[in-house]
Amino acid sequence: MALKRGSASVKILVISGAYPPMRAGESSNAHHLCRHLAGRGHEVHVLTSEANTGAGDPGIEVHPIMQSWSWLETFRFARFVRQCAPDAVLLVYLDAIYNYHPMMTFSPTLVRRLMPRVPFVTRYESPVGGADPKTSLSARLGRKVVAAALGGKDITYSAGTLLRDSDRVIVLCEGHREVLAQEWPQVRDKAVVIPPPPNIEVSQEAAGNARSRGRALLNVAADEFVIAFFGYVYPKKGIETLLEAFSKLSHDGRKARLVFIGGTLDLDSEVSRRYWDEMQQLCTALGVADRTLWTGAFRSDREEGSLYLRAADVCALPLLNGVQLNNSSFSAMAAHGMPIVTTRGPATDRVFADGENVLFFEARNAGALAEKLKFLMDSAQARERLSSGVGMLARQWLSWDTGIERTLATLA
Repeated sequence: MALKRGSASVKILVISGAYPPMRAGESSNAHHLCRHLAGRGHEVHVLTSEANTGAGDPGIEVHPIMQSWSWLETFRFARFVRQCAPDAVLLVYLDAIYNYHPMMTFSPTLVRRLMPRVPFVTRYESPVGGADPKTSLSARLGRKVVAAALGGKDITYSAGTLLRDSDRVIVLCEGHREVLAQEWPQVRDKAVVIPPPPNIEVSQEAAGNARSRGRALLNVAADEFVIAFFGYVYPKKGIETLLEAFSKLSHDGRKARLVFIGGTLDLDSEVSRRYWDEMQQLCTALGVADRTLWTGAFRSDREEGSLYLRAADVCALPLLNGVQLNNSSFSAMAAHGMPIVTTRGPATDRVFADGENVLFFEARNAGALAEKLKFLMDSAQARERLSSGVGMLARQWLSWDTGIERTLATLA
């Protein structure tokens, strides 16, 4: 089967518990992935949850028929796959988008028995999962029964047969591959690293025009230095560190504005909403509410978010665990050539070079972040160097052309 550029149209089934209008990084990336596959002339079908009705894109047929992704829906899943009769199957996997139920961890085995010659590829959004308090007793018992029925060999607790029976496994960064290899070492032989391209419609308007439009949308003056955070707001993003750093800049008399581009998650929505409220309160307590803008949610398939990014001078991504290639927020910033200040962690990929394509500071250190931001505010040369470096990184690792080519080759 040929699935490369210029090949004849084939039918691709994308399985994802997250899809628009759900607000989550997995939803946005699955949506853009399907749009780009359809843009290559392939027939794309999406099997998803009932609430995820899609965005009406041409060339994409959305099937929102799954209710709970539980053992009770195994027959519904199998019947749909058989009737769809795809040429290739791509499973977007994160335990949270399947209600932490293990049924989908055995899906490659089921599909293989239904259609032995159809390639099945699993794309891991994150390798962290397994035992979760939300997993019911019946789900756990069902996992044991199914594992025993399948012989138990090379079946892992959190991955089921995803690692064993998927023809290929896509991971979003090197660190994810190593985590999966700790669970099943043989996965190294079938794993392919394909970082997520930006979950955003990048404005193709001339940079100067887009910047002016973005600043008009944000009501930002031409002489104000804009620091932007891009992405969903939830714990582990380090937003409190950014707010504290910005308060230091403001108290130094710097003429700057801080913009948070993005809203709360639908996944773990209670936690995300509570964190959002806490950050609003901190913003007020630090005395920077009048210099801080919060855009809230926006449509990732429209250019609004891109215009906000064009309006910025630098971006800050103060992740508590360090930046990795799987961070789709970083991909969006990089696609716009933004100078980025971020954190380094134990699993940060080697492609990130301090002072060349990013500027590192120590996580949770607001003083260090403030100093890095001051440095960039005062040095146009440093901003230009970082912009050039991150643009090169984006073209090499994070473009949709590269991502789709590699995904199609993997499906083949």
